[in-house]
Amino acid sequence: MGKVLLCLYDGGIHAEHEPKMLGTTEIELGIRPWIEERGHTLITTSDKEGPDSAFDRELVDAEVIITTPFHPGYLTADRLAKAKKLKLAVTAGIGSDHVDLDVANQTNGGITVAEVTGSNVVSVAEHVIMTILVLVRNFVPAHEQIQAGDWNVAQVAKNEYDLESKVVGTVAVGRIGKRVLQRLKAFDCKELLYFDYQPLSAAEEKEIGCRRVEKLEDMLAQCDVVTINCPLHEKTKGLFNKELIAKMKPGSWLINTARGAIVVKEDVAEALKSGHLRGYGGDVWFPQPAPNDHPLRYAKNPWGGGNAMVPHMSGTSIDAQARYAAGTKAILDSYFSGRHDYRLEDLIVKDGDYATKAYGERAKK
Repeated sequence: MGKVLLCLYDGGIHAEHEPKMLGTTEIELGIRPWIEERGHTLITTSDKEGPDSAFDRELVDAEVIITTPFHPGYLTADRLAKAKKLKLAVTAGIGSDHVDLDVANQTNGGITVAEVTGSNVVSVAEHVIMTILVLVRNFVPAHEQIQAGDWNVAQVAKNEYDLESKVVGTVAVGRIGKRVLQRLKAFDCKELLYFDYQPLSAAEEKEIGCRRVEKLEDMLAQCDVVTINCPLHEKTKGLFNKELIAKMKPGSWLINTARGAIVVKEDVAEALKSGHLRGYGGDVWFPQPAPNDHPLRYAKNPWGGGNAMVPHMSGTSIDAQARYAAGTKAILDSYFSGRHDYRLEDLIVKDGDYATKAYGERAKK
């Protein structure tokens, strides 16, 4: 029977008070009884840093490894070389950038890499809308002022705007980016734009009221608000660097709930400090967890605000946890039963190759 290694974040007293915290080490996606009834062994840990971590010790004979985007156990080339029995790597959530996919293709005859596609798209889209409003309405400095016992309306109103009549653009219009645009329609923005190599249909564009811009730089120059909703791969790593940020409209806001490594953190911090960016917000960091000296923990604009960063939480709401726990169990059932009838959209790598043409094209861009 197989060994399943589960890498999650610790819930502590919070998991004790909320049994629906399925994504924690304490509650283990709710799968321990189900795993053990089938004769398999489940090892759960949050200890994943360094060669002596529990994750490193246990992966050597694990058949299945499950991790999350919120507390990822990175499956590097070195780790994959040690995982002699690994056959299946599952993301409880969405995102496979913590797995060296090229190496996984060649390991043990080809490791299947899967995720629970669609499990957090609503949750992340809602978080994007929230972050846009938090930044545009200058909520964080105003709230901090109240907590400090002060009352100075002018101090916070000087950097407070309406979302209505602003131009908002999304980098990528996949499952999340499309939902962001759909939700923004209600705010009567001046224009909704998107940049993506694959356009929406004319009917979808008409329904949402959005327009495609063929060049990213052209879109950035027009936008008051830019939200990043693209996957992390070779061409998007470090995409938002000093040169690209300089092409953004002065005084604009940037939101990133995709992956922390898509931006160059030092360049974002400098753009905030100079005032070229009025604000930056989101929940993704590189690395994760973010070290205490990470510049985006503290960077602000000259007006004393503009930072709406939080821990990686957008895709792990209580509702999302229920979805990605159920999806993970379905993937495991498909594997352990021998059916291997996975949902095609959940597969990233299978039988030594990228599982879908769409993902293969994305990875090579």
